[in-house]
Amino acid sequence: MQFSTSVVQADLITLRQALLDLFCQTAYKEGNFTLSSGQQSPYYINGKQVTLHPEGGAAVGRLLLAKLPAETQAVAGLTLGADPMVTATSVVAVYAGRSIAPLIIRKEAKGHGTQAYIEGLTLAPDAPVVVLEDVVTTGQSALKAVQRLQDAGYRVTQILALVDRQQGGAELYAQKNMPFETIFSIREIQARWAELNA
Repeated sequence: MQFSTSVVQADLITLRQALLDLFCQTAYKEGNFTLSSGQQSPYYINGKQVTLHPEGGAAVGRLLLAKLPAETQAVAGLTLGADPMVTATSVVAVYAGRSIAPLIIRKEAKGHGTQAYIEGLTLAPDAPVVVLEDVVTTGQSALKAVQRLQDAGYRVTQILALVDRQQGGAELYAQKNMPFETIFSIREIQARWAELNA
């Protein structure tokens, strides 16, 4: 995948299109797959093929940063999927003159030292945090991140994902009154994949 213009200089519309193509070329596969939720699926998206790609990671950081509310003090997500996303967004924010702390949430508490669930800077109580997720299916993993952050005294203002598989996640977040936004829907990725593979 070659980004036709610099990830640093491209406008967000061009960047989004390049990222869509990267998803189609490296992350999206068709076949028979078992998802982390246990569901069977005729397709699979490995978001890390995009978030751990040099230009892809920078593009992800810029696109996510553009969607963060001005008040946001941190971005957070469950390890491992969200790790490159929170890091990229935080680093890109510095170049844009913003300070956004990256927080990584363990699936299980650390077995030694502070036994913390959350790695990163300690923020003031009620600090506004946005949860990042690469691919949303049922929505459960992002909600686990929301719960850990709330337990730590932070205020989660929204969940922001790269891809919504449209398999119940958005509806679950709506039930929990948690604002949810996504960069791509699975339908958009599938349509572009079909174009590229025609």
